[in-house]
Amino acid sequence: MRLSALRIENLRNIESTQIEPGPGLNLFIGANGAGKTSLLEAIYLLSHAHSFRTRRGELLVRTGQAGATVFGEIESAAGRRRLGLQQAAGRWSARVDGQLVPGLAEAIRHCAVVCFEPGSHALISGASEERRRFLDWGVFHVEHEFAAIAGRYRRALRQRNALLRTGTRPEDLQVWDDALVAAGLPLSEARLRYFGRFKSFAEAQLTALLPELGAPILKVSSGWGGADDAQATLAASRLVDLQRGHTTRGPHRSDWKLAFAGAARREYFSRGQEKLCAIACMLAQAEIYHADHAEWPIMVLDDLPSELDAAHQTVLLEMLLARAGQVFMSSTELPPALQALSAPMRAFHVEQGRAFVLL
Repeated sequence: MRLSALRIENLRNIESTQIEPGPGLNLFIGANGAGKTSLLEAIYLLSHAHSFRTRRGELLVRTGQAGATVFGEIESAAGRRRLGLQQAAGRWSARVDGQLVPGLAEAIRHCAVVCFEPGSHALISGASEERRRFLDWGVFHVEHEFAAIAGRYRRALRQRNALLRTGTRPEDLQVWDDALVAAGLPLSEARLRYFGRFKSFAEAQLTALLPELGAPILKVSSGWGGADDAQATLAASRLVDLQRGHTTRGPHRSDWKLAFAGAARREYFSRGQEKLCAIACMLAQAEIYHADHAEWPIMVLDDLPSELDAAHQTVLLEMLLARAGQVFMSSTELPPALQALSAPMRAFHVEQGRAFVLL
Protein backbone atom coordinates (compact mmCIF):
# COMPACT_ATOMS: atom_id res chain seq x y z
CA MET A 1 0.00 0.00 0.00
CA ARG A 2 1.25 3.47 -0.84
CA LEU A 3 0.21 7.06 -0.19
CA SER A 4 1.03 8.77 -3.49
CA ALA A 5 -0.32 12.24 -2.69
CA LEU A 6 -1.22 14.13 0.47
CA ARG A 7 -2.93 17.51 0.76
CA ILE A 8 -3.71 19.25 4.05
CA GLU A 9 -5.62 22.41 4.87
CA ASN A 10 -5.97 24.07 8.29
CA LEU A 11 -4.76 21.12 10.34
CA ARG A 12 -2.91 22.17 13.51
CA ASN A 13 -0.33 24.75 12.40
CA ILE A 14 -0.60 23.77 8.73
CA GLU A 15 -2.49 26.35 6.67
CA SER A 16 -2.06 24.56 3.35
CA THR A 17 0.54 22.13 2.04
CA GLN A 18 0.79 19.16 -0.30
CA ILE A 19 3.41 16.53 -0.99
CA GLU A 20 4.03 13.57 -3.25
CA PRO A 21 5.70 10.92 -1.05
CA GLY A 22 8.12 8.37 -2.39
CA PRO A 23 7.27 4.65 -2.44
CA GLY A 24 9.80 3.73 0.27
CA LEU A 25 11.23 5.76 3.13
CA ASN A 26 10.00 9.36 3.56
CA LEU A 27 11.67 11.63 6.10
CA PHE A 28 10.24 14.88 7.49
CA ILE A 29 13.03 17.08 8.89
CA GLY A 30 12.50 20.34 10.75
CA ALA A 31 12.71 22.19 14.04
CA ASN A 32 10.40 21.45 16.94
CA GLY A 33 6.97 22.91 16.25
CA ALA A 34 7.54 23.12 12.49
CA GLY A 35 4.64 20.78 11.69
CA LYS A 36 6.36 17.40 11.23
CA THR A 37 4.06 15.55 13.61
CA SER A 38 1.02 17.26 12.09
CA LEU A 39 1.95 15.75 8.72
CA LEU A 40 2.15 12.31 10.32
CA GLU A 41 -1.19 12.91 12.08
CA ALA A 42 -2.78 13.64 8.71
CA ILE A 43 -1.53 10.33 7.30
CA TYR A 44 -2.77 8.50 10.40
CA LEU A 45 -6.17 10.20 10.10
CA LEU A 46 -6.75 8.60 6.71
CA SER A 47 -6.60 5.18 8.39
CA HIS A 48 -8.13 5.82 11.81
CA ALA A 49 -10.34 8.94 11.53
CA HIS A 50 -8.66 10.34 14.63
CA SER A 51 -5.20 11.53 15.57
CA PHE A 52 -2.73 9.46 17.57
CA ARG A 53 -2.49 12.46 19.92
CA THR A 54 -6.18 13.13 20.53
CA ARG A 55 -9.58 11.71 19.64
CA ARG A 56 -11.16 15.18 19.69
CA GLY A 57 -11.23 16.23 16.07
CA GLU A 58 -12.05 19.86 16.82
CA LEU A 59 -8.64 20.24 18.51
CA LEU A 60 -6.95 19.54 15.17
CA VAL A 61 -8.46 22.57 13.43
CA ARG A 62 -6.09 25.49 12.97
CA THR A 63 -6.84 28.41 15.27
CA GLY A 64 -9.41 30.79 13.81
CA GLN A 65 -10.63 28.37 11.12
CA ALA A 66 -14.00 26.67 10.84
CA GLY A 67 -12.68 23.28 9.75
CA ALA A 68 -9.78 21.15 8.53
CA THR A 69 -9.34 18.91 5.50
CA VAL A 70 -7.04 15.98 4.75
CA PHE A 71 -6.93 14.46 1.28
CA GLY A 72 -4.89 11.45 0.22
CA GLU A 73 -4.48 9.26 -2.85
CA ILE A 74 -4.03 5.63 -1.85
CA GLU A 75 -2.61 2.99 -4.19
CA SER A 76 -3.14 -0.60 -3.12
CA ALA A 77 -3.69 -4.06 -4.55
CA ALA A 78 -7.40 -3.18 -4.68
CA GLY A 79 -6.72 -0.16 -6.93
CA ARG A 80 -6.43 3.59 -6.48
CA ARG A 81 -8.71 5.49 -4.12
CA ARG A 82 -8.99 9.20 -3.38
CA LEU A 83 -9.87 9.69 0.27
CA GLY A 84 -10.97 12.94 1.88
CA LEU A 85 -11.71 13.68 5.53
CA GLN A 86 -13.18 16.98 6.68
CA GLN A 87 -13.53 18.18 10.27
CA ALA A 88 -16.20 20.81 10.95
CA ALA A 89 -18.26 21.62 14.03
CA GLY A 90 -16.60 18.77 15.93
CA ARG A 91 -17.62 16.11 13.40
CA TRP A 92 -15.82 14.25 10.64
CA SER A 93 -17.27 13.64 7.20
CA ALA A 94 -15.63 11.48 4.54
CA ARG A 95 -15.49 11.16 0.78
CA VAL A 96 -14.21 8.32 -1.40
CA ASP A 97 -13.38 9.21 -5.01
CA GLY A 98 -15.27 12.48 -4.55
CA GLN A 99 -18.47 10.87 -3.26
CA LEU A 100 -19.75 11.49 0.26
CA VAL A 101 -19.97 8.20 2.17
CA PRO A 102 -22.46 7.49 5.00
CA GLY A 103 -19.87 6.47 7.60
CA LEU A 104 -16.19 6.95 8.26
CA ALA A 105 -15.60 3.19 8.14
CA GLU A 106 -16.43 3.24 4.43
CA ALA A 107 -13.49 5.57 3.85
CA ILE A 108 -10.81 4.42 6.26
CA ARG A 109 -11.09 0.77 5.23
CA HIS A 110 -9.17 1.75 2.07
CA CYS A 111 -6.11 2.91 4.03
CA ALA A 112 -4.03 1.02 6.59
CA VAL A 113 -1.48 2.84 8.75
CA VAL A 114 0.42 1.40 11.72
CA CYS A 115 2.18 3.86 13.98
CA PHE A 116 4.87 4.26 16.62
CA GLU A 117 4.99 7.63 18.38
CA PRO A 118 6.08 9.00 21.78
CA GLY A 119 2.83 7.91 23.43
CA SER A 120 2.89 4.36 22.07
CA HIS A 121 4.23 2.94 25.34
CA ALA A 122 0.65 3.44 26.65
CA LEU A 123 -0.25 0.34 24.65
CA ILE A 124 1.74 -1.61 27.23
CA SER A 125 1.48 0.50 30.40
CA GLY A 126 -1.79 2.37 29.81
CA ALA A 127 -5.46 1.60 30.32
CA SER A 128 -7.20 -1.37 28.72
CA GLU A 129 -9.04 0.94 26.31
CA GLU A 130 -5.77 1.52 24.43
CA ARG A 131 -5.26 -2.21 23.90
CA ARG A 132 -8.89 -2.77 22.83
CA ARG A 133 -8.60 -0.03 20.20
CA PHE A 134 -5.33 -1.48 18.95
CA LEU A 135 -6.87 -4.94 18.62
CA ASP A 136 -10.08 -3.63 17.05
CA TRP A 137 -8.18 -1.79 14.30
CA GLY A 138 -6.60 -5.08 13.32
CA VAL A 139 -9.92 -6.93 13.37
CA PHE A 140 -11.52 -4.15 11.29
CA HIS A 141 -9.08 -4.78 8.45
CA VAL A 142 -9.61 -8.55 8.59
CA GLU A 143 -13.36 -8.94 9.10
CA HIS A 144 -15.39 -6.54 6.96
CA GLU A 145 -18.50 -6.81 9.14
CA PHE A 146 -16.66 -5.87 12.32
CA ALA A 147 -17.57 -2.17 12.24
CA ALA A 148 -21.28 -3.05 12.08
CA ILE A 149 -20.90 -5.68 14.82
CA ALA A 150 -19.13 -3.22 17.12
CA GLY A 151 -21.78 -0.58 16.39
CA ARG A 152 -24.61 -2.94 17.41
CA TYR A 153 -22.85 -3.73 20.65
CA ARG A 154 -22.29 -0.06 21.50
CA ARG A 155 -25.98 0.68 20.95
CA ALA A 156 -27.07 -2.24 23.14
CA LEU A 157 -24.63 -1.17 25.84
CA ARG A 158 -25.93 2.42 25.81
CA GLN A 159 -29.50 1.17 26.18
CA ARG A 160 -28.68 -1.14 29.07
CA ASN A 161 -26.69 1.59 30.84
CA ALA A 162 -29.54 4.06 30.39
CA LEU A 163 -31.90 1.59 32.06
CA LEU A 164 -29.45 0.98 34.90
CA ARG A 165 -29.38 4.70 35.66
CA THR A 166 -33.15 4.74 36.14
CA GLY A 167 -32.85 2.41 39.16
CA THR A 168 -34.94 -0.34 37.54
CA ARG A 169 -35.57 -3.75 39.13
CA PRO A 170 -32.88 -6.40 38.45
CA GLU A 171 -35.36 -8.68 36.70
CA ASP A 172 -36.28 -5.94 34.23
CA LEU A 173 -32.76 -6.11 32.81
CA GLN A 174 -33.25 -9.51 31.18
CA VAL A 175 -34.37 -8.14 27.83
CA TRP A 176 -31.27 -5.95 27.62
CA ASP A 177 -29.04 -8.77 28.83
CA ASP A 178 -30.33 -10.76 25.86
CA ALA A 179 -29.63 -7.88 23.50
CA LEU A 180 -26.13 -7.37 24.89
CA VAL A 181 -25.26 -11.05 24.56
CA ALA A 182 -26.63 -11.23 21.00
CA ALA A 183 -24.51 -8.25 19.98
CA GLY A 184 -21.49 -8.96 22.17
CA LEU A 185 -20.74 -12.60 21.42
CA PRO A 186 -19.85 -12.00 17.74
CA LEU A 187 -17.69 -9.08 18.88
CA SER A 188 -15.82 -11.21 21.42
CA GLU A 189 -15.38 -14.07 18.97
CA ALA A 190 -13.92 -11.77 16.29
CA ARG A 191 -11.44 -10.33 18.76
CA LEU A 192 -10.39 -13.74 20.00
CA ARG A 193 -9.83 -15.02 16.46
CA TYR A 194 -7.60 -12.05 15.69
CA PHE A 195 -5.75 -12.24 18.99
CA GLY A 196 -4.85 -15.88 18.30
CA ARG A 197 -3.03 -14.77 15.16
CA PHE A 198 -1.60 -11.62 16.74
CA LYS A 199 -0.14 -13.66 19.59
CA SER A 200 1.87 -15.81 17.21
CA PHE A 201 3.25 -12.88 15.20
CA ALA A 202 3.91 -10.75 18.30
CA GLU A 203 5.84 -13.50 20.08
CA ALA A 204 8.29 -13.66 17.17
CA GLN A 205 8.82 -9.89 17.13
CA LEU A 206 9.13 -9.63 20.93
CA THR A 207 11.70 -12.41 21.02
CA ALA A 208 13.76 -10.63 18.35
CA LEU A 209 13.66 -7.20 20.02
CA LEU A 210 13.79 -8.19 23.71
CA PRO A 211 15.69 -11.49 23.96
CA GLU A 212 17.01 -10.57 27.43
CA LEU A 213 13.51 -10.89 28.95
CA GLY A 214 12.98 -14.50 27.95
CA ALA A 215 9.91 -16.03 26.35
CA PRO A 216 6.98 -13.61 25.85
CA ILE A 217 3.60 -14.45 27.38
CA LEU A 218 0.42 -12.93 25.90
CA LYS A 219 -3.02 -13.51 27.38
CA VAL A 220 -6.46 -12.15 26.56
CA SER A 221 -9.68 -11.84 28.55
CA SER A 222 -13.06 -11.37 26.88
CA GLY A 223 -14.59 -9.31 29.69
CA TRP A 224 -17.33 -11.80 30.48
CA GLY A 225 -16.24 -15.36 29.83
CA GLY A 226 -17.24 -17.55 26.91
CA ALA A 227 -20.47 -18.09 25.00
CA ASP A 228 -21.83 -20.45 27.65
CA ASP A 229 -21.52 -18.12 30.64
CA ALA A 230 -22.04 -14.59 29.20
CA GLN A 231 -25.69 -14.58 30.28
CA ALA A 232 -24.83 -15.89 33.74
CA THR A 233 -22.07 -13.30 34.12
CA LEU A 234 -24.45 -10.43 33.31
CA ALA A 235 -27.12 -11.82 35.64
CA ALA A 236 -24.64 -12.18 38.49
CA SER A 237 -23.44 -8.59 38.07
CA ARG A 238 -26.90 -6.94 37.99
CA LEU A 239 -26.88 -5.68 41.57
CA VAL A 240 -23.38 -4.24 41.21
CA ASP A 241 -24.35 -2.69 37.87
CA LEU A 242 -27.41 -1.04 39.43
CA GLN A 243 -25.31 0.36 42.26
CA ARG A 244 -22.73 1.80 39.88
CA GLY A 245 -25.14 2.83 37.13
CA HIS A 246 -23.27 1.11 34.31
CA THR A 247 -22.52 -2.36 32.92
CA THR A 248 -19.39 -3.71 34.59
CA ARG A 249 -18.93 -6.91 32.53
CA GLY A 250 -18.81 -7.46 28.79
CA PRO A 251 -16.58 -7.00 25.73
CA HIS A 252 -16.20 -3.30 26.58
CA ARG A 253 -14.10 -4.48 29.53
CA SER A 254 -11.95 -6.96 27.59
CA ASP A 255 -8.17 -6.67 27.71
CA TRP A 256 -4.96 -8.38 26.67
CA LYS A 257 -1.73 -8.42 28.60
CA LEU A 258 1.92 -8.97 27.95
CA ALA A 259 4.58 -10.45 30.21
CA PHE A 260 7.85 -12.35 29.84
CA ALA A 261 9.42 -15.33 31.54
CA GLY A 262 11.96 -12.89 32.99
CA ALA A 263 9.47 -10.09 33.75
CA ALA A 264 6.19 -11.42 35.05
CA ARG A 265 4.48 -8.02 35.31
CA ARG A 266 4.49 -5.01 33.02
CA GLU A 267 5.52 -2.88 36.01
CA TYR A 268 8.91 -4.60 35.74
CA PHE A 269 9.53 -3.12 32.26
CA SER A 270 11.72 -0.06 31.81
CA ARG A 271 10.30 2.76 29.66
CA GLY A 272 12.65 1.71 26.89
CA GLN A 273 11.41 -1.87 27.09
CA GLU A 274 7.80 -0.65 26.97
CA LYS A 275 8.60 1.20 23.76
CA LEU A 276 10.24 -1.86 22.22
CA CYS A 277 7.20 -3.93 23.18
CA ALA A 278 4.95 -1.39 21.45
CA ILE A 279 7.14 -1.53 18.34
CA ALA A 280 6.97 -5.33 18.33
CA CYS A 281 3.17 -5.15 18.50
CA MET A 282 3.10 -2.63 15.64
CA LEU A 283 5.29 -4.92 13.51
CA ALA A 284 3.11 -7.92 14.35
CA GLN A 285 0.02 -6.05 13.22
CA ALA A 286 1.79 -5.09 9.99
CA GLU A 287 2.77 -8.73 9.42
CA ILE A 288 -0.85 -9.86 9.81
CA TYR A 289 -2.04 -7.20 7.37
CA HIS A 290 0.59 -8.32 4.88
CA ALA A 291 -0.40 -11.96 5.28
CA ASP A 292 -4.05 -11.13 4.54
CA HIS A 293 -3.62 -8.51 1.80
CA ALA A 294 -0.28 -9.42 0.17
CA GLU A 295 0.97 -5.87 0.76
CA TRP A 296 2.38 -3.91 3.68
CA PRO A 297 0.45 -1.20 5.48
CA ILE A 298 1.89 2.31 5.60
CA MET A 299 4.20 2.73 8.60
CA VAL A 300 4.52 5.97 10.58
CA LEU A 301 7.32 6.70 13.07
CA ASP A 302 7.21 10.00 14.96
CA ASP A 303 10.46 11.35 16.46
CA LEU A 304 12.18 7.95 16.42
CA PRO A 305 15.68 9.25 17.32
CA SER A 306 14.47 10.63 20.65
CA GLU A 307 12.53 7.47 21.49
CA LEU A 308 15.14 4.75 20.82
CA ASP A 309 18.88 4.46 21.20
CA ALA A 310 21.01 4.28 18.04
CA ALA A 311 21.41 0.49 18.13
CA HIS A 312 17.67 -0.16 18.33
CA GLN A 313 16.99 2.52 15.70
CA THR A 314 19.24 0.64 13.31
CA VAL A 315 17.61 -2.71 14.06
CA LEU A 316 14.11 -1.30 13.59
CA LEU A 317 14.95 0.53 10.36
CA GLU A 318 16.57 -2.58 8.93
CA MET A 319 13.43 -4.57 9.76
CA LEU A 320 11.17 -1.95 8.17
CA LEU A 321 13.25 -1.50 5.03
CA ALA A 322 13.40 -5.28 4.57
CA ARG A 323 9.61 -5.27 4.28
CA ALA A 324 9.66 -3.00 1.22
CA GLY A 325 6.71 -0.98 2.45
CA GLN A 326 6.17 2.77 2.60
CA VAL A 327 7.56 4.39 5.74
CA PHE A 328 7.18 7.95 7.10
CA MET A 329 9.53 9.29 9.77
CA SER A 330 10.01 12.62 11.51
CA SER A 331 13.22 13.98 13.01
CA THR A 332 14.91 17.29 13.78
CA GLU A 333 17.88 16.15 11.68
CA LEU A 334 19.00 13.26 9.54
CA PRO A 335 19.21 10.32 11.99
CA PRO A 336 22.68 8.72 12.21
CA ALA A 337 21.04 5.29 11.84
CA LEU A 338 19.80 6.30 8.38
CA GLN A 339 23.21 7.64 7.41
CA ALA A 340 24.78 4.31 8.39
CA LEU A 341 22.24 2.33 6.37
CA SER A 342 22.52 4.54 3.28
CA ALA A 343 18.87 3.83 2.60
CA PRO A 344 17.22 5.40 -0.46
CA MET A 345 14.63 7.91 0.66
CA ARG A 346 12.68 11.06 -0.10
CA ALA A 347 13.34 13.85 2.40
CA PHE A 348 11.17 16.88 3.09
CA HIS A 349 12.12 20.02 4.99
CA VAL A 350 9.21 21.19 7.16
CA GLU A 351 9.02 24.82 8.20
CA GLN A 352 6.07 26.87 9.48
CA GLY A 353 3.59 24.19 8.53
CA ARG A 354 4.82 23.66 4.96
CA ALA A 355 6.83 20.80 3.46
CA PHE A 356 9.46 21.18 0.74
CA VAL A 357 11.34 18.40 -1.05
CA LEU A 358 15.01 18.13 -0.12
CA LEU A 359 16.01 14.83 -1.72
